[in-house]
Amino acid sequence: MVAEQNRRGCIQRLLHCFLLGTLWDISAAQIRYSVPEEMEKGSFVGDIAMDLGLEPRELSKRGVRIVSKGKKQHFALNVGSGSLVTADRIDREELCAQSDRCLLNFNVIVEDKLKIHSVEVEITDINDNAPRFLAEKLELKISETTVPGTQHLLETAYDRDVGVNSLQRYELSPNHHFSLRLQSRPGGVKYPELILERVLDREEESIHHLVLTAWDGGEPVLSGTIQILVTVLDVNDNAPVFTQPVYTVNVPENVSQGTVLLMVNATDADEGINSQIRYYQVKIPGETSQIFQLNSETGELSTLQILDYENAEFHEMEVEAHDGLGLRSRAKIHVTVLDINDNAPEVTITSVTSSIPENAPPGTVIALFHVHDRDSGENGRVLCSMAGDLPFKLEKKVDNYHSLVTDRALDREQVSEYNITVRAEDFGSPALSTDTHILLHVADINDNPPTFSQSAYSAYIRENNPRGASIYSLTAHDPDSEQNALVTYSIEDSTLSLEAPPLSSIVSINSETGTLYALSSFDYEQFRECQLRVTARDSGDPPLSSNVSLTLFVLDENDNAPEILYPAFPTDGSSGVELAPRSAEPGYLVTKVVAVDADSGQNAWLSYRLLKATEPGLFSVGLHSGEIRTVRTFLDKDALKQNLIVAVTDNGEPPLSATVSVTVAVADSIPDILSDLSSQASPETQDDSLLTFYLVIAVAVVSCLFFAFLVLLLALRLRRWWMLQVVQSAGAPVGGVPSSQFLGIDGVRAFLQTYSHEVSLTTDSRKSHLIFPQPNYADTLISQQSCEQKESPLPAQSLLQGKDEQALFQVNFIL
Repeated sequence: MVAEQNRRGCIQRLLHCFLLGTLWDISAAQIRYSVPEEMEKGSFVGDIAMDLGLEPRELSKRGVRIVSKGKKQHFALNVGSGSLVTADRIDREELCAQSDRCLLNFNVIVEDKLKIHSVEVEITDINDNAPRFLAEKLELKISETTVPGTQHLLETAYDRDVGVNSLQRYELSPNHHFSLRLQSRPGGVKYPELILERVLDREEESIHHLVLTAWDGGEPVLSGTIQILVTVLDVNDNAPVFTQPVYTVNVPENVSQGTVLLMVNATDADEGINSQIRYYQVKIPGETSQIFQLNSETGELSTLQILDYENAEFHEMEVEAHDGLGLRSRAKIHVTVLDINDNAPEVTITSVTSSIPENAPPGTVIALFHVHDRDSGENGRVLCSMAGDLPFKLEKKVDNYHSLVTDRALDREQVSEYNITVRAEDFGSPALSTDTHILLHVADINDNPPTFSQSAYSAYIRENNPRGASIYSLTAHDPDSEQNALVTYSIEDSTLSLEAPPLSSIVSINSETGTLYALSSFDYEQFRECQLRVTARDSGDPPLSSNVSLTLFVLDENDNAPEILYPAFPTDGSSGVELAPRSAEPGYLVTKVVAVDADSGQNAWLSYRLLKATEPGLFSVGLHSGEIRTVRTFLDKDALKQNLIVAVTDNGEPPLSATVSVTVAVADSIPDILSDLSSQASPETQDDSLLTFYLVIAVAVVSCLFFAFLVLLLALRLRRWWMLQVVQSAGAPVGGVPSSQFLGIDGVRAFLQTYSHEVSLTTDSRKSHLIFPQPNYADTLISQQSCEQKESPLPAQSLLQGKDEQALFQVNFIL
């Protein structure tokens, strides 16, 4: 019989293997293994690396790991061999109880590709549990009037193994009165019944000792025994009978503790004490006896604790009805637990990144998470969503996995941080939800150049500024962050006037603050404006930059005194003399003082005034024209030589001025001029006797003085040449240009004009006469066409030649 059972077991294993192979071909997407229970820790389960299509050394490099759904992880990865091994001893009975198949499911994640593979491992049973009875001894009371063929229900043995390793048969020890029969119940469970074969005689034998043995079908075969003590009684030949063999009830899982679920009922045809029935719950391994309570008097079944659909969907138990003398009958109770929506969805984040660059392409994975709801049906169906208009979306993967990915381009300058709330909500009523918060930082890239607030800038700086002073400050803003927003400033190029010095000697810029500093003192007379191009460049990789134009305007200050152009200072030690006829009437134009100012604006507005004169009230000076005119007619007592000092003052603050000495000779003829001048010099000649002594001494050092005289003469010539260059550089070229040409500084025009007198020169008896015509009270300045001469005016000696002719000439006496 044992050989027959082993043969059947082998056939079942072959069919089971064939079925597994067929299922493997159908569902190649899922990895399946099979391993017997109670194997040592680290035992080989399967070659996971080969099934994933990877080399063993790639498991660690590619971040392959196991994600278990339960609290305990039963398997582990051997990264060295690439195999799946047991993490601990596995007890099939603890995991799956009496289930036909015991399957453990988990997922294997390939981290670098975020691929998920489902793995299913079947735990096969081994014969590690022997059949056993809950009690060591069973007492039966049988009346001696019991007719042969009467059956008595015996204790059932329980074997935690399944299949062929479970309970297979019972054996009763040899005796003369009883035999054993197996009774099948729904579900394939066999219950042993004791059959009375012969009539009992209490007087002959009042107690019968029997041994009931339960055998399983494993290898080796295991067994368990129970002692049966049969006491022979006289009466009570009717056992209790339940009103129905199976009681069923549906109970929601949220019923309160102590709620009565149902009431069982049994009847007994006997009377008196033999008909008094008590109810008992059959004790079996498991938690049923701790969850429910059966009232022995009333038969009411009530709850001892709160039911939980997620732990057990149904409960099955047996109850017995005992009469007064021990006759019993059994019935089944099925309690089906109805699910309610009492579990919110559970979200497990498998992988998440906390930072993402703002140039990440759409579809970049941010997080991978698993959603699970312990409820069933609609209560366990979960929908994931996000609140708000965010640039992200959710994608559903296999086995209730979801990924959070970017939906469009990001911009850190608009939003630098996202607090993403993922809501997992079931379809129960009322619906339950779980919020998961993911904080995501957007990393900056250098995608914004520095920008100035204006397209062009202008600054005004007064001339004569101190060197090193700050003259202007520019600031560019970069919306990037950290190094990408670190701005440095530099000057690229400039546009200066031809007279301006190089840019590097004028201004510099602080590369960090954008502040411009003056390297030299500005001179308005050298240049009045310059244009700079300032570049702002960030420190990103690659760096970005932008330019802006800056115009510096130099403001004039009154730092130049008026310069006298006419009358010019002779360089040979003599003084210039202007001629005025003695017959001149009031208002006669004697000469004109011409001056210019290198400044501009009101700093160049000039005014003229007479400081000192030999004869006060004889001459006047035009306030703005500088013209020297007679105020009254000349008198005989008036000196022939009139010395005038004219001051020229600008309109600056403070005002600057210059003075010039003008000598006016008053006479009607040249001999008069010469005789008067000689008479004025005669007092000096009276001292010749005193000078003779000094002349004798001077002869001794004449050679040295001659050399000194040459040096001095050379110095005077160089000084005259230098002054001419200064005048030309100030924008007022006088020498070599027509006398009527104007000089302009910022719109202020100073006209240099030449004044002429018509004279008639005759020679008679070696006497020269200079005759002045009637004075001209109009402007006596000759036109430009009559004065276009490149030579300087002739000296007086060239005019006084012994020829009989008349000529018009311009006279300057050099005395």
